[in-house]
Amino acid sequence: MTTKSEHFFPQVSVIVPIYNGQEDLPELINCLRNQTYPKDRVEYLLVNNNSQDNTSTILSKAILEAEKVGIRLQELNENKIQSSYAARNQGIRQATGEILAFTDADCRPLDHWLEDLVKPFIDEKIGIVVGEIEALPGNSFLEKYAEKNNILSQKFLLEHPFLPYGQTANLGIRSIIFKEIGLFRPYLTTGGDADICWRIQQQTNYKLTFSPTAIIRHRHRSNFKELRSQWQRYGRSNLYLHELYNVDLMRDFTTKEAIYRLGRWILKEIPINSIKILQGKRNMIDLIKMPIDLHNFYHRSQGQKTAKLSEKAQQIDWL
Repeated sequence: MTTKSEHFFPQVSVIVPIYNGQEDLPELINCLRNQTYPKDRVEYLLVNNNSQDNTSTILSKAILEAEKVGIRLQELNENKIQSSYAARNQGIRQATGEILAFTDADCRPLDHWLEDLVKPFIDEKIGIVVGEIEALPGNSFLEKYAEKNNILSQKFLLEHPFLPYGQTANLGIRSIIFKEIGLFRPYLTTGGDADICWRIQQQTNYKLTFSPTAIIRHRHRSNFKELRSQWQRYGRSNLYLHELYNVDLMRDFTTKEAIYRLGRWILKEIPINSIKILQGKRNMIDLIKMPIDLHNFYHRSQGQKTAKLSEKAQQIDWL
């Protein structure tokens, strides 16, 4: 006996903003081609956001190859505004799906990702579905640190004290909602995922839910330059969302706290974890976790201090 959910395959548009994605695109496209969702019920809209590398060439070739196996892959362009949110808006305008699924070029959706992301929409009260983000296994100690600590897990965002939200790396939204509340803020450079989820929850009766089996794997930062940029962006996001929604700011990083935590790490955590490493109960990532945590805390605090939300970034686009 089959259930209603086994026959629930609404038309879906997958939207991916891309900027200089030549290193990631081949693997991403392979993941999209392997999706279990019915090919005739999904379109993949890859939005080139003024890339300066071989992104367009790779997309052109991928589109031809996808056509041969019945997969609808389309390249769109957003060259006016350099912003992933503006690129997503371009995808939304061209989308034909009842459900819009968002991910990013540096993500690797598992084969059942789209199918599991769409399933909760069988409940007509659901307007947003948040999928889970896991680490793409890496070789550097920073990648292993991020993997071990579930840095990008959506579970943390679902517990936000203001309202839950999900990152656009793995997010599904009913397309009809954008007609009611508008599109992403095109000039916003970070924080737009929280903004769109919060506007939906504040301005409509739609609910948000979590689909833990709708999994994408994300490539984590492998060097300190990329890690610093990532956490500074998180800090800027804090400030932007504070100005837009009056949510609490993160507490400032202080020298006093840094000295205390480093002292605790040297005098207590290193000896304890060293013994546990010898016993096989810990690994080297546990030993260096504290200084990396402080590095991230510091740069997030700096990003929050130096950010300024421009008047232009408050603009909302409409269909």
